[in-house]
Order: sequence, then structure tokens, then C-alpha cells
Amino acid sequence: MAKELKELTKRADNYSQWYNDLVIKADLAEQAPVRGCMIIKPYGYAIWEKMQAQLDKMFKATGVQNAYFPLLIPKSFFAREAEHVKGFAKESAVVTHYRLKTSDDGKSIIVDPDAKLDEELIIRPTSETMIWHTYKNWIHSYRDLPILCNQWCNVMRWEMRTRPFLRTSEFLWQEGHTAHATKEEAENEAQKMLKVYADFAEKWMGVPVVQGVKSETERFAGALNTYTIEAMMQDGKALQSGTSHFLGQNFAKSFDVTFLNKDNKPEYVWATSWGVSTRLMGALIMVHSDDNGLVLPPQLAPVQVVIIPINKGAEQLYAITAKLQPVINKLQELGISVKYDDADNRRPGFKFADYELKGVPVRLVMGGRDLENNTIEIMRRDTLEKECVSFDGIVERVQTLLDDIQKNIFNKALKYRDAHIFPCNNYDEFKERVKEGGFFLCPWDGTAETEEQIKNDTQATIRCVPFGFDQNVEGMKDMVSGKPAVSRVIIARSY
Repeated sequence: MAKELKELTKRADNYSQWYNDLVIKADLAEQAPVRGCMIIKPYGYAIWEKMQAQLDKMFKATGVQNAYFPLLIPKSFFAREAEHVKGFAKESAVVTHYRLKTSDDGKSIIVDPDAKLDEELIIRPTSETMIWHTYKNWIHSYRDLPILCNQWCNVMRWEMRTRPFLRTSEFLWQEGHTAHATKEEAENEAQKMLKVYADFAEKWMGVPVVQGVKSETERFAGALNTYTIEAMMQDGKALQSGTSHFLGQNFAKSFDVTFLNKDNKPEYVWATSWGVSTRLMGALIMVHSDDNGLVLPPQLAPVQVVIIPINKGAEQLYAITAKLQPVINKLQELGISVKYDDADNRRPGFKFADYELKGVPVRLVMGGRDLENNTIEIMRRDTLEKECVSFDGIVERVQTLLDDIQKNIFNKALKYRDAHIFPCNNYDEFKERVKEGGFFLCPWDGTAETEEQIKNDTQATIRCVPFGFDQNVEGMKDMVSGKPAVSRVIIARSY
């Protein structure tokens, strides 16, 4: 059985299948009976809870408060923001009736044709329309601003091609929606939240990201600017891992949300929205994991340390447990999550394979000989290195090791990412190399026509105009059109 657990498709053989295998075998999620939806299993949800808890803490540190808005949105709300509805029309699920009834023959349940809604309701694909309808009642004066709201919820977007965590019809996320008195304040808020996302990705997930701004064709429907963090997966593809949008006054105008400024004159409110979703789970899996299973950053691992006794008989188990219990207590006092697995219904070999598959960062093992010698075996999941060490000082050793693992997996991912960012000015070269993956830093003429051609020719898209890269394009020409470049962009294939 332990061997069976480890039978994952190799990344080099089929990266996509490796990912699907790992989601299932590591007990993260499974397909739901509803097409395009998934069931997040307890272990997968525990990781999401840790993500959620840390992000929530970071949001609140900036002054954001949580609220909750309805799942169902009147269709007429969408009709009020043309760009927004255009962006989500094809993905929107619609509720048309409010009642079921038993069929005339009593053998089945049917939709009651007499229970048709006067106005159809949209299952939220995102909540801008509902929230800005609400804000009209909340905002009257500059004294009511800013409003900094976030909600944790589920959304529905009727996707045709789905993959667990990466793209599902229903997914979990947070969506922040803020209202401001000035353009500058709103722009600053959108960029501030992008930095929150980047800090979380790098410091907690161990995932290096490129921050930047989306092109006009790639930005959020109804936004003036969309800021993004882009992460590189092990196959060289990009994953958009969080976005923050400067919405200008578009939604305020659509829903007539005005305020009296300090001069007692009416103005439209300025807005932002920003969100990350369970897609982060996909990033976590694909950036760090290996052919043996998950590799989890200690900061987000549901179980950070697993301790497994190997004993002959109840008496020896009692002695090993007595030896280990003070260590368990001290680790827990330090806020480290520990599982002591003394269950006798699974062999040690199975346990080793299972916890390795599930990415538990540190494994401690103590047997009868260790008990006699005052030693303990310690293994780190990121490198699979194990050694037999003195039992004395094991708490401090584990604490240091967890910190080292967190740093190591980030540095490994960063090294890989940086080695696969390629400056490129030649389109023929680009078309060949992009098939192998990577981020290509290319001069761009700023036109949608060029962007569309790249997409049609290569299936790659402009991920962003990146921050932190030299944007001096004087004398540079677009590799496709030959026209003068206006910026350098990151182009990549993506999930």
C-alpha cells in the first residue's frame, strides 16, 4: 500500500497528469458530481484555512473589515455596467425559477413552470454590482469614506475546461471592494493590496512572483488598471496568482454613487477591487512539489512535524511516548503543529510514504535503539535528507529546521524562476523557445493587434508590464510589428 501511494506520474513524463494525480493522492480534493466543481477534502481545506487566516490578518492590518453580500444578484444590476457584463456574460449561471414540485405521476421532481422569477438572478461571478448598489446607501459625504470591505465567499463562473484548484466553475476566494474620495487614494489602495498579495506569496507560500500591470485587453472587465502577481510553475508556465484593480469611477457612475466633498459639492466615488482564490492552492502544489508528492512550506503546512514511534510491544511504546511527550508539548507551546502517530493499524513504512506524499515538512522517528542511545531520526521533506541526531536540543533543532525549509523552498523556486526569464527581441526565436516554457521579456508596441497575433501564433499571452525591470525602451522595436516599443512585457504560456 505504501508503494501504491507513491505511484505518481513523473513530472518529466506528463506534468499535467502529475498535478492531477497529486491532487487526488495527497487527499487535497476530488471531482464533485456537479460538472466543473470539486470537493475540497479536509487536508486540502486545512491548507486553505491557513492561507485564509494569514491573508485575513494582513488585510485587517491595513484597515480592511470583513462583510458579507448576497450570492444572488438581480440581472438588472449587471446591465448597468456594460464592460463588466460583457466580461462575465458567457460565464454567468442564471436562476430562473424559485420552486420545484412533484410531477403529475408522482415519480419525479420537476421545475414548477408557475414559479418563474419576475427577474432572473445571477449566481455571483464577482460582486462589484451588488456591492456598489449597496454602497449607494452607505455613502453620502466625504466623512463616510474610505470604505474598506472584504468578503470571503464562493463564486460561480461556468467554465468549460476545468482543473482542480486552477480553474473550476465554483471556487472559494476573497474579494476586497474599497471606496475612496480621490483618484490618488484609490490608486494607492490598489497598489498597496498588490504588495500585500506579493508579500504573502513570497513570505508564506514561498512562491516568488513578478508584479506588474496588465495590458488593456487582459485587464479586469470594467477596470481602468489591473495589477497582477505572476508566478512561474515548474513547467515554465505562468499562473496569475492575484489581481488588484483600479476601477476609477466606472461603477460609481453606473450605480450613481456620489458624495459631498469638503466644499459641499457632489463627486463620484473612486473604487478598487482585489482578490485571490483557491487557485493559490494550485500554485503551491506546482511550484514546490516533486515526484514523491507535496512539498509544503512550513508556514502553511497543516501538520508541520509528524512524530512516529517504532516499537515492539506496549511497554516500549509507553517508554517512547513518555520520552517524546515533553518535546511535543514544547513544540506546541512554540506554535508548531505536531502530530504524534502511534496508531497500530498502519505500518511505519506506510506512514513514512503517506506523510511524504502529503508534504509534512519535518518527520521525527524514534525506535527502541534510539531510546537506549538518546537519539532520534530527523528528516526534512524538501530535500529528503535524514540523519540520526542527539535527542538533546531536538526542539531547537526542529525550530531552526522549519525556518530553513521555508527559506530553502523559496530560494529554490526563485533560482528556477530567474533562470527562466529570457530577454528576447527575435520573434522567430521566441516562437520556438516559448514552447519549452519560461517568461520572455520582450519589447512591445502597445497595440492590441500585436498582442492578438502573439496569442494566435503561440498560445502565449502578455502577462504584464513588469515592475522591477528596466523599462527604458529607447531605440527598441517590437519583435512582431517592427514598430517602436513603448514598454517591455513578460510574455508566457499560462494556466
